[in-house]
Amino acid sequence: MSIVAIGALYVDTILTTPYCPEEDEKLRASQISKRRGGNCPNTLEVLHQLANTYSQDLTMNLVTILPARSSVASQQIISELEPHISVGNSFYREGFDEPASSYIIKSQSTGSRTIVNYNELPDMTVAELTHVINELAPDATWFHFEGRIPKVILPCIEHLRRNYPSVRISVEVERPGRTGLEDLARAANVVFYSKSWAIDKGYSSIESCLREQYTQTPNASLLLCTWGQDGAGALEPATGKFVHIAAYTREGFKVIDPIGAGDTFVAGILYAMNCKEAEWDVSQKLSFANRVAGIKVSQEGFSGLGRALNPE
Repeated sequence: MSIVAIGALYVDTILTTPYCPEEDEKLRASQISKRRGGNCPNTLEVLHQLANTYSQDLTMNLVTILPARSSVASQQIISELEPHISVGNSFYREGFDEPASSYIIKSQSTGSRTIVNYNELPDMTVAELTHVINELAPDATWFHFEGRIPKVILPCIEHLRRNYPSVRISVEVERPGRTGLEDLARAANVVFYSKSWAIDKGYSSIESCLREQYTQTPNASLLLCTWGQDGAGALEPATGKFVHIAAYTREGFKVIDPIGAGDTFVAGILYAMNCKEAEWDVSQKLSFANRVAGIKVSQEGFSGLGRALNPE
């Protein structure tokens, strides 16, 4: 099995503060950390841990935009990811030395995170991405797309549909107000909706979002929506079955680091769909993804998440 994930890679600088500061306020952070981020890199990092726990044969490719091949940033990113996650089909932007960056203020009082992104790297084009798809699709079983640039992604999904019909496709519908995300959802097999996108569209619950989106996603075999502390839901269009799972918790559970929880949930579903398809029903798949995301929230960073597969 081979998964290709296409999306942005960021270097995250995280400041932990007592609360989110007001404009023009001076505030001292209690902690600073820096780590690799981005939806797809985070998802593949967790997916690798899950697959590696029981030696699942799962090949992973990340297609992203990086600064110049010779830059210190690119060399460090490559050394961190490979050989477990291949970045050999990514795009290097010569003349640029800095990667895309996120500056994140994490509030200890509420658990919220305020994110400011900076990215001067030119985005991938339809021609570039189509070329990479032709390179990877003959050996791939799954393509996962971060819904960043719909005008580029949609023609590439349509290219996959025409030329590699056996490949399954998932997309993230996350950013409120981003034009073209619903077009991506209509073309995908599996769709991940965010709470912020759903609320922006006027939905008041997971079920209301998925029930209506079900009528607009003719290719979908599974629709999912996360809702923070209210857990997550899934709907199978083939049966109309809706499942809701409460947010994961355990004795002594405490929110430590919510950054990347959504990416971890995606990793849990991709693991379930690719490694446990015949063994787990939709409730088990959803429950597992919720569990691994909950474990991530209760710790700093992404290490050791393969333990989500171990019995409690």
